[in-house]
Amino acid sequence: MNYQFRRIEESIKEDLKSKMVFISGPRQCGKTTISENFINESGAYYNWGFSEHRKLIRDGKVDISKQIWVFDEIHKYKSWRNWLKGLYDLHRTSHQILVTGSARLDYFKRGGDSLQGRYFFYRLHPFTLSEYLSIKTQKYITAIEKLKIKSDHKAQKSLEQMMLLGGFPEPLLSNSERIAKRWRNHYAQRLIREDIRDLENVSDLNKLELLYEQLPNNVGSVLSINSLREDLELNFQTVSNWIKILERNYAVFRLAPYGAAKIRAVKKEQKLYMWDWSMVRDEANRFENLIALHLLRYIHWSEDYEGDKLELRYFRDTRGHEVDFIVLKDKKPWIAIEVKKTASKLDKNLKYLLERVHIPYAFQIHLHGDDNYRLADINGSIVRNIPAASLLLNLP
Repeated sequence: MNYQFRRIEESIKEDLKSKMVFISGPRQCGKTTISENFINESGAYYNWGFSEHRKLIRDGKVDISKQIWVFDEIHKYKSWRNWLKGLYDLHRTSHQILVTGSARLDYFKRGGDSLQGRYFFYRLHPFTLSEYLSIKTQKYITAIEKLKIKSDHKAQKSLEQMMLLGGFPEPLLSNSERIAKRWRNHYAQRLIREDIRDLENVSDLNKLELLYEQLPNNVGSVLSINSLREDLELNFQTVSNWIKILERNYAVFRLAPYGAAKIRAVKKEQKLYMWDWSMVRDEANRFENLIALHLLRYIHWSEDYEGDKLELRYFRDTRGHEVDFIVLKDKKPWIAIEVKKTASKLDKNLKYLLERVHIPYAFQIHLHGDDNYRLADINGSIVRNIPAASLLLNLP
């Protein structure tokens, strides 16, 4: 499997000149491979999972002759934040420090002392379509006319490949459904019995595995913890806590609803998606999950690199109207996206929302079909019906 350059690498290289860089993200999404590219002859790599490396870290015997230090999974060390703070404050003018982890590093604030102001934080995602095709994208979707909305046969074929194999480097770059299946069969076990076991207090790892395997069936609908509780014969609080654990370890993520009193939006009902969309069996729900993760990547990139805070939500009201995704900018709806498996006329729920809330841009996107046209504006919104690949090529 050949290595494919990741878009995040140029930003990391630039930021290492002034601060530490933290990279977190799902296990096996490429963090270690990226860090190895920064080591070469001038760097040293330390993994907390290796006993000899743990001893060097505890004893403070990192190789002072190396300019770049990479610390992998060091958040599993109880005093990691204080230890890093001391190392950085002592050597920040002469050395660069890169820290990687397969859990949300901002959640594991062990050791008491804060590292605030000493690092830049990046979240590494599985491949997006534009990254997979090595396409440079614009900073923002600022105007509908700037989108590269055109038929792209190569992008469509690549999107179908990603639907089948997922976005994680090993299965995707293998171009093999067989390898992807074998990889997927072992992923959950490694995630739960290595990462989560080391970081979290879970009394029944077998039941946690069953929960993780059950969650893909909940993609595409409002998450019901009560239903999961009944299926697994667990109490409500246990299931709720375990889902939070899976979130902290980049297994799943949830979206809250976008709500406004005048449209009677629901307030608490959340939707859940997998970081590995290939786990979702139903094609329509798997496609929705793929889009959700691409949009989440856009939200994270905007914050981690550009410094801008966007939010990803969905819309649902008490009468059952639902739109798949709403991107908020400055707390206001900016982009609405409705996802369809096949090309079709404008969805009535999207039309309903646009008639009641001003949203500058709206897209109805589809996996299958060539429909590509601009509809009549609704309440000042620019509305387009386009193939999904045409939109995804414009996202980082």
